[in-house]
Amino acid sequence: DNHSAICISDTFRVVLQLNGMRYKSMTDNYEKEIQEAIEAGKKALSSLRKAQEYLDSARGWGIYDLIGGGLISTIVKHDRMDKARQYILNAKDDLRCFQKELADLNSINNINLDTQDVWGFADILFDGLIADMAMQNRINNARNDVDQAIRQVEGILSSLRLESEL
Repeated sequence: DNHSAICISDTFRVVLQLNGMRYKSMTDNYEKEIQEAIEAGKKALSSLRKAQEYLDSARGWGIYDLIGGGLISTIVKHDRMDKARQYILNAKDDLRCFQKELADLNSINNINLDTQDVWGFADILFDGLIADMAMQNRINNARNDVDQAIRQVEGILSSLRLESEL
């Protein structure tokens, strides 16, 4: 009968509205998770770029040290390396947070920042060409690791931004 058809129609309309609200809620939550991941990625990128900046400075001072800069250049180089180390430690923490946010999106992206311990006192104690060259090599390796992590984070952020626009 006509009354039953209206009730079924109204019921169907209510179910559609509820499903629409549930879908909107799910998409809003997903969008929120994407934004949280983007913010975590930006924070990691900021720490990585600061580490990169100080590693570049340490590398420059290391070159000066190699051509005979002396004790002052060694001390300044180590100061830059200490600051880079702190930003690398911050970046590792930030990358862990970023990976947790990505896991909330069921996105598995392992970003590995596995810098070696480039900070030691051998360069100051045994300030000479061989120690300076070894230190310069470690600085360059750390810089390459940071560069790779930056590229990975930038790529993931780009994907997240594209997904967010859909």
